Amino acid sequence: MARVFNFSAGPSALPLPVLRQVGDELADWQGRGMSVMEISHRSPEFSEVAGRAETDLRDLLKIPDNYRVLFVQGGATTQFSAVPMNLSTPEQRVDYALTGSWGKKAHKEAARFSDAVIVADAAGSGYTDIPPFDSWTVSTEAAYLHYTPNETIGGVEYPFIPEVGDVPLVIDASSTILSRPLDVSRFGVIYAGAQKNIGPAGLTVVIIRDDLLGHARDGTPTMLDYKVQADSGSMSNTPPTFAWYVAGLVFQWLKSQGGLEVVAKTNKRKKDKLYSCIDASDFYSNPVDPASRSWMNVPFTLANPELDPVFLKTAAEAGLSNLKGHRSVGGMRASMYNAMPEEGVDALIAVMRDFEKIHG
Repeated sequence: MARVFNFSAGPSALPLPVLRQVGDELADWQGRGMSVMEISHRSPEFSEVAGRAETDLRDLLKIPDNYRVLFVQGGATTQFSAVPMNLSTPEQRVDYALTGSWGKKAHKEAARFSDAVIVADAAGSGYTDIPPFDSWTVSTEAAYLHYTPNETIGGVEYPFIPEVGDVPLVIDASSTILSRPLDVSRFGVIYAGAQKNIGPAGLTVVIIRDDLLGHARDGTPTMLDYKVQADSGSMSNTPPTFAWYVAGLVFQWLKSQGGLEVVAKTNKRKKDKLYSCIDASDFYSNPVDPASRSWMNVPFTLANPELDPVFLKTAAEAGLSNLKGHRSVGGMRASMYNAMPEEGVDALIAVMRDFEKIHG
């Protein structure tokens, strides 16, 4: 079967060269007569895999020396609990900006552990924009400010980084990390589930500034304590070794593309093409404020929703997969992470234009 263009929001497409290398090495990794999945996580061989993955990620994101990089389990959703338990006391205020489903879920979980205050909420627009920062009610006494730079479901993205003085910024970067350069020094904690731009599901990357380690409250589960993970090299228990290995291959692939500056140019072209196609048509529409549109996740609707199943069937027959919108939003959604080649976006646009000629 030929490969399709996979527009899944996650788990998402992986770079084809990485998949081929994994396939080639799956049963006999580096001539050792066993899979990388079968070696000890404490062996020198896997230590080399882990070390190179961290070094390459640091190179890609230009991570300063005063930050630790953790490779942990549990998905980004587990960090919804880990963040307040590591960075605040039960009585402390923690600030949350809500601009979509994942920000709302992060706030709901944090409210179980701290005084979680909503400082901005885009509910009034149906979560189709980012409230201007001068309307936020942030506090200089907050333990941290949390926000979600890119909301995967709604296709909403922050066009700015909030300025909050000494209050640490904490972000769920799952669906935007590695899509372009990022000034890590602006943040206290960056966490990201792997299954979009990093690698297979099962791995979560946490980037944390040194001074925020060692403050976990009493009762924090050992495996959620950032200092425990940092001190053990993310190996307090058996880590997700296979996902870590594949993530390392993805980092190598990104470097071979020329790094994040080059990747960003490709991603910008992809999203500009698709939004231009949508905006030039009365048949398709995107609900998001143009100033807040996502690079990675582009939802769109048809003028006649009854044609949605027909469009999806037509797209599937053309080799375009996983374009159905999230059940809470409907319509279509094209997720264009790093592994989505530009020709995949071109193929989608061609299908959209042909479909409009027939049904518009």
